[in-house]
Amino acid sequence: MIKQSAIQAVFKGSLKLRPDESCLIVTDTIKEPIGRAFFEYAKKITPRAKILVIDPTPEHGTEPPPDAARDMLGYDVQILVTEKSLTHTRARMQATKRGARIATMPAITEDIANRCLDIDYQALRKDSNRVHDILNGAREVKVATELGTDISFGISDGIFFGKDGGSFDSPGAYGNLPEGEVAFAPSTCDGVFVVDASFADLGIMKDPLTFKARAGMVYEITGESAEAVIKRLDRVGVKAYVVAELGIGLNPKAKITGNILEDEKVIGTVHVAVGNNLTFGGGNDVPLHLDGVITRPDVFVDGKKIMQKGRFVFL
Repeated sequence: MIKQSAIQAVFKGSLKLRPDESCLIVTDTIKEPIGRAFFEYAKKITPRAKILVIDPTPEHGTEPPPDAARDMLGYDVQILVTEKSLTHTRARMQATKRGARIATMPAITEDIANRCLDIDYQALRKDSNRVHDILNGAREVKVATELGTDISFGISDGIFFGKDGGSFDSPGAYGNLPEGEVAFAPSTCDGVFVVDASFADLGIMKDPLTFKARAGMVYEITGESAEAVIKRLDRVGVKAYVVAELGIGLNPKAKITGNILEDEKVIGTVHVAVGNNLTFGGGNDVPLHLDGVITRPDVFVDGKKIMQKGRFVFL
């Protein structure tokens, strides 16, 4: 059972739902019990609360059914509690363009909700904005680890995901909950990144996955689980191999569990994704977005070290 304090933190600390607003909960048949817990609480705040249960989508980034996409255009505040992520979809983008405030919770569990949702959102906003301010206006981020990660990412457009740290209290604000990352779509990417913590839907890595990238595209994947990842990417096509995201974790309560929703938020980690990045400044519109988490990185922004072996040197 999800604690009332965790649910309350979402509505009052993050989304700040008001009695005069409408609220939509989109869930699927896998996550319906969790979705209904949020729906029951929303009804206590506003009489205009609705829950919509859909069939699970096949992949992270796959569009929801047309009726769900239409409903999402008509509600002020929305929580998307589904097994696969709806964050990187046109349906979510169109809803936020209309001013909806949206929290997505792909693959969330009761344990993750109870541990990671009830946090100090104002403190997280402060830390997220500080990381954002360092990245904003920079030209390059480099990441290196003792396991072999050695990769550079170009920054060009100044569009960042997670800037306000889960405080989805302004029109069009959106992001994951649990929150705790600042991320961007690289303009280019070259080098090697070694995913040693976890990868989307594969859980905790028993054997690291190594990705080699050139000019923004992954061209080689090796490791015990490489074949499974390649099959997923190949089902989508060559654009699935685009390096879509670099993110930096910031949630003080998150830990590595094998669930990418939480793992990518862990302080002291970075994550790299392939696939869709259309929803936060990129131009790659494919129905797939897969993240891999890297621990104990050194991170340099325009040559200045901001993290050493997973420890921020400024926070």
